[in-house]
Amino acid sequence: MKGNASEVKVHYKGNNDDFIVIVDSVQAVKDWKKDSSVPLAQVVSSFKVFVTGGHGNQGILDGASKGSLESEFGTSNDDEVVKQILEKGSIVETGSAGRDGVKNVSQGGSVAH
Repeated sequence: MKGNASEVKVHYKGNNDDFIVIVDSVQAVKDWKKDSSVPLAQVVSSFKVFVTGGHGNQGILDGASKGSLESEFGTSNDDEVVKQILEKGSIVETGSAGRDGVKNVSQGGSVAH
């Protein structure tokens, strides 16, 4: 991920877990929803599905197990699960991926000399 890029993900609240797919952009998801012939590879950053351990769209992302995918989506096929998450989930856009803040406090007027 580039320095100032925002992270865009699609969050799906399941029965037992929260599922996340990282996508390239909000627009890519909207385009895919209008025209599902758009290849998924142009929408998602990775076909890996993550779970947050019940922390909504926040928290540490762990890879979803095949068992949790099977019980929630009826399949562990990555393409099918990603499609369901894109269709039923909500788009979440976050800031610049944790690279905000002061870069070098020794330079500048933030400390009186």
